[in-house]
Amino acid sequence: MTDQQTLDTRATDPVCGMKVDPATSRHRFDHQGTTYHFCGPGCRTKFAADPDRYLNPQPPEPARPGAIYTCPMDPQIRQIGQGSCPICGMALEPMEITADAPPNEELADMTRRFWIGLALTVPVLALAMGAHVLDLHALLPGRVPIWIQFALSTPVVLWAGWPFLQRGAASLRTRHLNMFTLIALGTATAYLYSLAATFAPVLFPPGFRDHTGTPPVYFEPAAVITVLALLGQVLELRARDRTGGAIRALLHLAPQTARRIRSDGTDEDIPLDQIAIGDRLRVRPGQSVPVDATVQEGRSTVDESMVTGESAPVPKTPGNKVIGGTLNGSTGTLLIKADATGAGGTLSRIVAMVAEAQRSRAPAQRLADKAAGIFVPAVLAAALVTFVAWAAWGPPPALAFALAAAVSVVIIACPCALGLATPMSVMVAVGKGASNGVLFKSAEALERLGKVDTLVIDKTGTLTEGRPRVTAIIRAPGIEESELLRLAASLERASEHPIAAALTEAARQKGLILQEPANFAARTGMGVTGQIGTRQIALGNAKLMQDTAPSKEAAELQASGATVLFAAIDGKPAGIIAVTDPIKPSARAALDTIRAHGIHIVMLTGDNAATARAVATTLGIEDVRADALPEDKHRIVTELRAQGRTVAMAGDGVNDAPALAAADVGIAMGTGTEAAMQSAGVTLVKGDLAGIARARALSQATAGNIRQNLVFAFAYNAIGIPLAAGILYPALGLMPGPEIAALAMSLSSVSVIANALRLRTARL
Repeated sequence: MTDQQTLDTRATDPVCGMKVDPATSRHRFDHQGTTYHFCGPGCRTKFAADPDRYLNPQPPEPARPGAIYTCPMDPQIRQIGQGSCPICGMALEPMEITADAPPNEELADMTRRFWIGLALTVPVLALAMGAHVLDLHALLPGRVPIWIQFALSTPVVLWAGWPFLQRGAASLRTRHLNMFTLIALGTATAYLYSLAATFAPVLFPPGFRDHTGTPPVYFEPAAVITVLALLGQVLELRARDRTGGAIRALLHLAPQTARRIRSDGTDEDIPLDQIAIGDRLRVRPGQSVPVDATVQEGRSTVDESMVTGESAPVPKTPGNKVIGGTLNGSTGTLLIKADATGAGGTLSRIVAMVAEAQRSRAPAQRLADKAAGIFVPAVLAAALVTFVAWAAWGPPPALAFALAAAVSVVIIACPCALGLATPMSVMVAVGKGASNGVLFKSAEALERLGKVDTLVIDKTGTLTEGRPRVTAIIRAPGIEESELLRLAASLERASEHPIAAALTEAARQKGLILQEPANFAARTGMGVTGQIGTRQIALGNAKLMQDTAPSKEAAELQASGATVLFAAIDGKPAGIIAVTDPIKPSARAALDTIRAHGIHIVMLTGDNAATARAVATTLGIEDVRADALPEDKHRIVTELRAQGRTVAMAGDGVNDAPALAAADVGIAMGTGTEAAMQSAGVTLVKGDLAGIARARALSQATAGNIRQNLVFAFAYNAIGIPLAAGILYPALGLMPGPEIAALAMSLSSVSVIANALRLRTARL
């Protein structure tokens, strides 16, 4: 929408969502002082009839789950209720995927039309073929076979094939030519020609008529094309339904009820939607964890494979996090405290991210879009040239040959395979990734990851477990060790950094009483400052303590891989606290796998150089950039890209968010902060670095699959169009009729879909 003062900007059609240039738009509608621009007169008519519906994006009543539908190939198209896309003509799909798939009315309708159309087409085919094989003229004299074909094929073309005619007409009206344009033109041309030949044969030259005085009719090709096109739609719709299977499998992981512990200690079973944050729940052996939670009591192992892709059961003890939808093993009962419910849970966020990624468009789709923009007009031009050539130089009856060849060209060149080549691969791959603990935010991230040649990786929480613990406290003279820890932990209790959690946990274990800090300030990449009681406290790295020279003890701790925090009280050095964060057990093997694929690895951390070098040596990383502030991380990633590298950045913290956004592909740890996940194009649910190798393998498999689909689609048309035009007829006398063209058209779409579904079995 746009008003009259902004005609130089691009507007959006309020009905179908298409981009419209107001400066050249011929379709306008004035409503209450505002001019709205439309892609075509059909949309304008709809808006004029009911402007309130389109001015208010919300329905009169709250939309039911799954009530908003979109097109997988043109995701900008959204509407309430099922229908067809005004651009490509494909059936719309629900934006919100639910555990129980709603009835697919499009599939049910197409299936019904197919079976009824098939029942009527079989005798038409028998009459047409039988006339050549069994000499049915003796049994059905005169024009009786033609009248029977007309009676049976008319409901096939006009009722069973009505969706194709309707969408084809809409494509002409809106000037978005697509595969339905060609199907509608092919069937309508054959049917209308046959209609004229049946009811007005005198319009045709005597040389075109047979012994009954009737020119050749094509009721049979019109009916067969319609039925085969319906078959292709049924197979395609069923396959597209299967692409949502991975998401529905995730949704089915969550149990329908949970066992809540009442305040008096007794249990009650409640529906999942009645769980509140803070509720205490009991999960018995063999039961699914109902929501994201923290273990309070009990010990067990939990199968997280469906959510994280990790096959080995994960031990859970008090303090550990559990994910909703995972399965408690047979080793023990867990008492958990709910941390997140509904849309805030990991499972719901995964489903939302996967659904959004499946609706996004990959860069490779641009090639298909450009080809489709010129493809249909080119096909129509080829059909016209074919008709003229056969009519002018073809053998008698030339007009019949010309019509059959032109219809064959139109039908065999339907660009459905070209349109499906990229979206189907993306939809299957995103679902495959979700079942392996890899979440792609968009199809662009999925495609780009396979081209990465440099991996920039953060240390804390990415290479390390992100659960540091205090391993040494060295106090300055006159300061008690417990007092130094108490002041540091009191200051850090206002921070969400993993190091803050290590300090507060160490203070809790020693039974220290903490105070609330005043004037708390976080210096990103440096440390924190604040006031505890009457004392001014500073805690951070050497950059924060500009006047503090690293001691011999600090250097030794850093060389061992510990992070050293310098403390100051009232501006004077008070001591150092060493915090050690264990390296993830799978980190070395994962990095070795990544290196084996020729990827250069860079460690980029805000920690000091000595600590970073110690960790890098253990992991075999040679390129280390330490003491990096968030702006430094952003700058380094940008510089690497300027060198011509394709860069992926992996991190988990708020300070990594700028670098994640600057990289070609940002990879966030699912165990990290929300800011990191929002900035990244890929999220590893478990935070396991092995997921990077899996994600890259899936990206490369998807890119190969898309290339196969596109090559097949282009090659199919490059070969099929000349064959349909009759290029082999002069030499071999072979010419595939419209029926063969329709069968080939349907099989091409099914072949592309089947190839895309192979990604479900890809080895990662």
